Amino acid sequence: MIDLEGHELSPLDKEKINHPNTGALILFARNYDNPEQIQALIKAVRVARKGDILLAVDQEGGRVQRFQNGFTRLPPAACYAEQPELAEAAGWLLAAEVLAVDVDFSFAPVLDVDCGISQIIGNRSFSMDAEQAAQLAAAFRKGMRSAGMAATGKHFPGHGGVAADSHLALPIDTRSLSEIRAKDLLPFQRLIDEGLEAIMPAHVIYPEVDDMPAGFSSIWLKQILRGELGFDGAIFSDDLSMEAAAGVGDFMDRAQLAQQAGCDMLLVCNNPAAAEQVLDRLPVSQNSDRERRLQAMRGRGQFNRQALFKTEQWQQVSAQIKQLTETHA
Repeated sequence: MIDLEGHELSPLDKEKINHPNTGALILFARNYDNPEQIQALIKAVRVARKGDILLAVDQEGGRVQRFQNGFTRLPPAACYAEQPELAEAAGWLLAAEVLAVDVDFSFAPVLDVDCGISQIIGNRSFSMDAEQAAQLAAAFRKGMRSAGMAATGKHFPGHGGVAADSHLALPIDTRSLSEIRAKDLLPFQRLIDEGLEAIMPAHVIYPEVDDMPAGFSSIWLKQILRGELGFDGAIFSDDLSMEAAAGVGDFMDRAQLAQQAGCDMLLVCNNPAAAEQVLDRLPVSQNSDRERRLQAMRGRGQFNRQALFKTEQWQQVSAQIKQLTETHA
């Protein structure tokens, strides 16, 4: 999964999009100006691909909402604890608006349980209570699914218990596996049991379990996630350009280790040279299980923007979510 630098495609962008190792593209705030512009960019991406490509965005709400102008502003996930009846509606609204511009999925919901010490997670978490976090996240995912969008739970096995930001440093969570099982894994297990389509692991080391960050650990991804928790969906690495990934080696080392650990798709963002290196040097491979898992991420939107805005459901839900967001502004 690669990214773009601006609002339009360059000749090099078109070349990278059509590379046999490219499977997906993630869009950031820097790629977005307004709905018409993003739809034109997305159309250009799909034409350049000359075949299937998945498009993704981080559109959780709160601090993490890449598309804003022309989209309903969503509140932080923690707000739904006060009005739990809106969690499912908010999941539907996020998904319906993103699908209406032909983006396949948003990397949501956050399944981390807030422990009161992580600023990078904080109110992105649905709750400090694992059971409540699981219930609200499950409702949010149900709404996403009803709109036609697959969900991605992040950041396995839980990023809420460390203070460091993995974009800038390598967090280390010294808790035991039994402690993590008793709290952090509960939302993941709940949504996996309900058919969760994808998971993104954390760039966090849990030394009581493995000395590798979770996204590079076959213990976490193959033994615990796939074996113990029974997960059969897609595993997306977190961005291999993040500082927390640097400790495992150069970009090729990171890509190969993440793939060997069990990641189905590797994200290399915010570093065009690194993305080009991984595209060109990582062997192109075929894997029927990986293809099946990734195909489940394809968006199945029911409306274009004009039709969506005319629906009574959008008008009602958008008004409710706007009010909730303004309350917590």
